[in-house]
Amino acid sequence: MNQAAIEKAQAHFAELVKEQLERVEQMKQAQDWIDFTKLKPIIIGVCWGDGIGPIISQETQRILSFLLEDEVKSGKVEFRTIDGLTIENRAKHLKAIPDDVLAELKACHVILKAPTTTPEKGDQWPNIESANVAMRRYLDLFANIRPVKVPSEGIDWIFFRENTEGAYVLGSKGTMVTEDLAFDFKVITRQGAERIIRMAFDYAAKNNINKVTVVTKANVVKTTDGLFLDTAARIAKEYPQVQWDGWYIDIMTAKLVDPKRRTQFRVMVLPNLYGDILTDEAAEFQGGVGTAGSANVGKRYAMFEAIHGSAPRMIKEGRGKYADPSSLVRAGAMMLRHIGFAAQAEKLEMALDICGQYEKKLVITGRDDGATAEEFGNYLMETTQDPNIKSRWEASVRK
Repeated sequence: MNQAAIEKAQAHFAELVKEQLERVEQMKQAQDWIDFTKLKPIIIGVCWGDGIGPIISQETQRILSFLLEDEVKSGKVEFRTIDGLTIENRAKHLKAIPDDVLAELKACHVILKAPTTTPEKGDQWPNIESANVAMRRYLDLFANIRPVKVPSEGIDWIFFRENTEGAYVLGSKGTMVTEDLAFDFKVITRQGAERIIRMAFDYAAKNNINKVTVVTKANVVKTTDGLFLDTAARIAKEYPQVQWDGWYIDIMTAKLVDPKRRTQFRVMVLPNLYGDILTDEAAEFQGGVGTAGSANVGKRYAMFEAIHGSAPRMIKEGRGKYADPSSLVRAGAMMLRHIGFAAQAEKLEMALDICGQYEKKLVITGRDDGATAEEFGNYLMETTQDPNIKSRWEASVRK
């Protein structure tokens, strides 16, 4: 038996346990939610990212600036460009988020983030952590919120995915005990589970939704997933008006494609990895991951992002201008709602449905046989200004 390897692994694990216990103590210190009505200006940081990121970022900012024209002119809203989150800059500093970029992020109230490249074994980049995972941890963005709506199919889902622990939080901190034995680690804390589960139940109660579905694999992953499920059972007692049930991730992925059952789900809450899997599957009903946006919310900061990758092949092949900005634009609509501009958010969400799912006067294909990002952006802005947009949207849904 390799005693030295065992002792090295024990020391490595001890450091991780210490780090996570410190995080638990930090979570125990209550924070107040930020009040955007008291801020002037509300600072929106736009992270350009990698690949098609700069293209869809600029297009999304153009659309949001159009909708917030009066607020920008009056000083209520300010946009700031953060361009240091590229893979080249992160690799240069050997950090998921370089220190100066993190300082820029913390100077903003909300962040609109384009896709960033995450290095993987065998590629040209050093093995640095995902920028997304790091940002969620540094800014304590514990809730990943992804809505998926397809009214014509009766689909109206909202997913609350825990963002700061689970299988991802220590994803870059596994250990090779020997050349034959590798370990990775999964972390669930009572405090982390409680705050995401409570957010899901709060949302259901405030929106008169009488069902929350908790997704785990607690029958097999008994300790961590068991804690998540037990926490849900305890919190559910505080919301007698909201029913709840527990599903396992494997059968849940099947039931989302079952037309007889999928319309019965509304609010779902999940640990990190399961949420990543299920929300990508769910996005396909709305037109694919290229059309879905995502919110990453904490009490002090919030980050809104596209859920697809940076599509480096499109840039390599010279097709970048044909990238679909819909996912980041939808994230932008979620951001508008989060910072208090619900009317503008509703117009943009209806325009995305009309232009992307129903009328389709312009179609983005990712190639020169389809619309460019700019052309589609013009289509969206024109649609938001239609005084009859709501009736136009309702007519589209009924078809």
